[in-house]
Amino acid sequence: MSVTFLKRNPFQRILGLCATPRPADEGGWRYEDGALVLELARLPELAPHGGALRFEGGDLHERVLVIRDENGTYHAFRNECTHGKRRLDFVPGTETVQCCSVGKSTFGLDGSIVHGEPKGPIDVFPVEEKDGRLIVRLG
Repeated sequence: MSVTFLKRNPFQRILGLCATPRPADEGGWRYEDGALVLELARLPELAPHGGALRFEGGDLHERVLVIRDENGTYHAFRNECTHGKRRLDFVPGTETVQCCSVGKSTFGLDGSIVHGEPKGPIDVFPVEEKDGRLIVRLG
């Protein structure tokens, strides 16, 4: 598999600036009973294939990256590279997520290592789409 790298300048890579935004509507999600619950109608950033958002703060005890791949399937990950704990970004047009740092650690949508020197695979969370919600089981 050839690896596509996100285009970033050295300043962005050195500082580890994540390209994936947080939701514009912070009220479109909540943490409840060990799950991240997303109200999809309030999160239009996830509507297009290739959409991605990062969730953090509030009652959420860890950072989570949620993407909708090019086939329209949702995926969720612990938003932490195993190489240096920096955030991850979806690489549009591919089936990979990539660390925002200089090392360019890259992972498949199953969490497996595709490129770089991470210490191990990333955690993938199960997701379920139900009644206009996306439920991400974190525990």
